[in-house]
Amino acid sequence: MKRYPYRCLLFWGVLIVMVGLLAACGASNQNQVHMNETNFAQKSISIQKGDSVTLVNDSPAIHVIENGSWVDGMQVPKDEAGAPQVHVSVDGNISQIIGPFNTAGTFHLYCTVHPDMNLTVNVH
Repeated sequence: MKRYPYRCLLFWGVLIVMVGLLAACGASNQNQVHMNETNFAQKSISIQKGDSVTLVNDSPAIHVIENGSWVDGMQVPKDEAGAPQVHVSVDGNISQIIGPFNTAGTFHLYCTVHPDMNLTVNVH
């Protein structure tokens, strides 16, 4: 009978940790942008100042993401004031965190491998 209070405490402790982990997992999904073989699944995302964006590659294709955009079939690299410097390779079927975006504004990212693969990040 003496062990019952300890088991009860252990149960509640494990339950609290599990709820916390599930809440953290849900929070990480809110600023995701998925990518298929040749494009972003969405063209833009709106986030809060200080947030990051998680790029999720749902294909085996490799994406090289940088600051700038495709314009009329041409790559236009651009360093935008307040944007994090981005030059990342997102290999097949993995995720990559971009940011944080600490300045409000509109920022542009593109894949150097796939023409017209542009993403606009609106930071509020």
